Amino acid sequence: MPDTQEEIVSPTTGTRFELTLDSIYLYAKQIYLWNDVLPSYQDFAPRQKYSSVHPEITAFKKELFDLSQLKLNTETGIPYEALGFNNNPKYSYLQSGISKSGTLQAGFVLSEAIPFNEIIQSADKTIGYIALSSFPRLKDAQQMLIKAFEEVALAKPKYLVLDLRYNGGGYVETAEYVANLIVPSKLNGKVMYSEQFNSTLQAGDGKILRHQAYLDESGKAVLYKGRAATLADVDYSEKGNTYYFDKKGNLESVEEIYVIVSGQTASASELIISCLKPYFNIKLVGEKTYGKPVGFFGVNIDQYTVYLSSFLIKNAQGWSDYFNGMEPNISVALPANPILGDSEEPCLKAIISAINGSVKLASKAKLADISKGKARQQLSIINDNGGVGMIESRLRLK
Repeated sequence: MPDTQEEIVSPTTGTRFELTLDSIYLYAKQIYLWNDVLPSYQDFAPRQKYSSVHPEITAFKKELFDLSQLKLNTETGIPYEALGFNNNPKYSYLQSGISKSGTLQAGFVLSEAIPFNEIIQSADKTIGYIALSSFPRLKDAQQMLIKAFEEVALAKPKYLVLDLRYNGGGYVETAEYVANLIVPSKLNGKVMYSEQFNSTLQAGDGKILRHQAYLDESGKAVLYKGRAATLADVDYSEKGNTYYFDKKGNLESVEEIYVIVSGQTASASELIISCLKPYFNIKLVGEKTYGKPVGFFGVNIDQYTVYLSSFLIKNAQGWSDYFNGMEPNISVALPANPILGDSEEPCLKAIISAINGSVKLASKAKLADISKGKARQQLSIINDNGGVGMIESRLRLK
C-alpha cells in the first residue's frame, strides 16, 4: 500500500477562501523551484495576511506575487521573479478556470504561424532565412515546417537566419521539431536540454501532488499501477527529464546561425537558442530577449489554475543563466513593421554585413529604421500575462 500520510501544517477546516489561500502556499512549499526560501506556514500566515483583500482573485494573485519575490538573484540582488507585466510575477501566474488536459503549451499561440522562408545570395555566401511567429501545435504546423526547411535545404546554406523577433513561444514539441530540422544528423542522440526540479520533487517528496490528476492531452485519466495516475507519480529526476536530438528533414549544411531577437523572444524561442548554442556558432541580432530559463506545470486549486515556476531549463553544457535575457551580439533597433526577408531590413542587413565581414560582433549597428512598405507577415504576440511565453513540462510517469 502506498504511503498516504501527509504532514498537516495548516488548519483542516475553514472557509473556501481560507482553504484556497492555504493551498496556494502549500503547493508552493513543495513544487516551487525556489521553495528553499519559503517561510513556514505559521510565519507566512496566509489567512491573516490576505483576509481583508478583495475580490478573492486579487488576494490569491497577491499571495502568489509575495511568494515569488522571496528568492533573490545573487548577481543582481533583486528577485528572480521581480515585477513582470501588470504587477504580476515575471514567470509564475494564476488564472481563473481549471486545467482539463495534459496539453503542453509554452506560450500564447497565434491562430496561424506560417513560416516565411527565403534564400539570400550575398557575394559568394548562401544564406537561408526562416521567420517563425510562434510554435503552434505540431500537427497543425508540421507540413508547413517541413516544406519551408526543404526549400532552404535545397540551397545547402552554410548560414541560417532564424527570425524569432516576436516569437513568444508556443508548444514545446513544435519548438523541438524546429531544432531537429536545423541540426545535422551527426547530432542524433546528443543532449538537447534538461529540466531540473527542486530537491523536494526529485526526492519524490511532493506528496501534495497526489491531489492532482495526471491527464492525457484529451483530458482523460491515465492508469498507473492499476489506479488513476496523479502528478505524484511523475518522474522528476533530471535524468528522466533530459531530451535528445532526433534529426528531421534533410538540412545538413548549416554551420553558423544568426537569430533575430527582441524583448518578446521568450520561452520556447529561448529554448531553441539555448539548446543549439553548444553545437553551433550562434549569434543573436536585435534586442535583448525576455529571459525565461524556467518552466512549470499547472495545478488546479478550487476554481483556479496556478502555474508556479517549478524547473530550471539547462542546455547540454548546463547553461541556464539568462534570467535577465540573452544579450544580442549585434544590437539593432527593431523596425515597427519589418519586411521579412528583405536584405535592407535592419536586422537582416546587419547579419549580411557580419557574414561578409563588414560588421564586428557585439557592436552597435546604427541602421536606418524601415518605416515604409507592407510587412510580408505581421509578427505580434499578446496574451493576458503580458505577451510572453510560458513553458510547461512534459511530465512523464516513473
